[in-house]
Amino acid sequence: MNPSWLEPASKFVDSQFPAAIGTLGKLVKIPGIAWPSFDPENLERSASAVAEEFRKLDFFDFVDIRRSLKPSGEKGSPAVLARRAGSDGAPHVLLYAHHDVQPPGENGLWNTEPFEATLVGERLYGRGASDDKAGIITHLQSIKTLIELAETVNLGVTVFIEGEEEAGSESFPAFLADNEADLAADLIVVADSSNWTEDTPALTTSLRGAVSQTFTLHTLDHAVHSGMYGGPLPDAATAMIQLLATLNDAHGNVAVSGLVSDATEGPVMDEKEFADAAGLLPGVQRIGDKPITQQIWGEPAITIIGMDMPAVDVSSNTAQPSIRARVSLRLAPSQDPQSGLDALKSHLEKHAPFGSRIEFGRHELGPGYLAKNGWAAGLAHEAFSAAWPNKSVNIGIGGSIPFISQFAKVFPEAEILVTGVEEPDSRAHSPNESQHLPTLKRAILAQSLILLNGNDLKK
Repeated sequence: MNPSWLEPASKFVDSQFPAAIGTLGKLVKIPGIAWPSFDPENLERSASAVAEEFRKLDFFDFVDIRRSLKPSGEKGSPAVLARRAGSDGAPHVLLYAHHDVQPPGENGLWNTEPFEATLVGERLYGRGASDDKAGIITHLQSIKTLIELAETVNLGVTVFIEGEEEAGSESFPAFLADNEADLAADLIVVADSSNWTEDTPALTTSLRGAVSQTFTLHTLDHAVHSGMYGGPLPDAATAMIQLLATLNDAHGNVAVSGLVSDATEGPVMDEKEFADAAGLLPGVQRIGDKPITQQIWGEPAITIIGMDMPAVDVSSNTAQPSIRARVSLRLAPSQDPQSGLDALKSHLEKHAPFGSRIEFGRHELGPGYLAKNGWAAGLAHEAFSAAWPNKSVNIGIGGSIPFISQFAKVFPEAEILVTGVEEPDSRAHSPNESQHLPTLKRAILAQSLILLNGNDLKK
């Protein structure tokens, strides 16, 4: 990194930051939710507002709102795509974020109005304030810094602001295919992740893969009286509970054969930090016997995320003939999701108790991700370390972001930086989501330094 950019970039970012917060506040007010039960007109408003901010820069060759088809044939949500061609020999950067947000959930759980940006101390509260409208602001402001400080802009820049990330990015593969030429880049910056702490920035270098499988366990051809037949009767609820218990061993480690582990790097988390972050009740112990970050980032994990059986308030003395469940399996970043699904299904069939029958339903697959360690990662670590009080670290994420692996598949030569404006208390997807404003300012400065230094490079 050229250190001479640090002082002028810091001064310009500081001078523009109040206006940046104002723009973020305006975007937070638009409840653009890509789920079918919400008004799609708000997504149109959201895309239009974002597009207008990038048009104001008078920088791009075009700023469009585009759509692609979902696998069902339905039109996807509106995405903003802007591109400026670079000089011959200069690298091209693609900046990704998303303008759609999660539903607010129960309003009574919010301390502020979810779609009114509310400043409390150093935090701006509101749905999407962090995930991911602060990512949009990071891209917008870092481009402004590049325009202001670079004597000549050589760097090619594309901005892609998706409109349905929170709803599963169904049209994302088609969007990549439809717009491949306009999205092509040497470096892809995905501003949709988190930092290790408020004072320690991070690059996300690994993501676990994901598998979910819905299945039904059958033991009877009809329901019967639990008293008249109870005792020798292998009712479906009892069989399902026994089956699900086989997925983990006595220590809580995943007990499914055929799953792999990947060694991880980065900071460690102690038991108390994990308990506080996850909200463990006093006396409740975590499961598994490996280091916590290794277990979250590099090991498989199984969670029972749904089960259909009579609710307690409407239950009767009836033995159930069948029970349906949905299992979520997280995979080490390097494992092929199909092999993980095969291993899970084999385990369920092999361990079904009492000769019970397993009927498989819908499943979902999401690949993991391992980052390249290229020129941009080194530059980013320098830039992040200059912008934050502490040096930057590499982290993994236990969840999966399937579209990142799709970027890697379509643009295999591109380096991908997964950055973010969140930190442990941002509460993305939860009530009282907020953006820590010092973190946002540091993210803008760091990305500005990446663009300014990239502007001086030749491929």
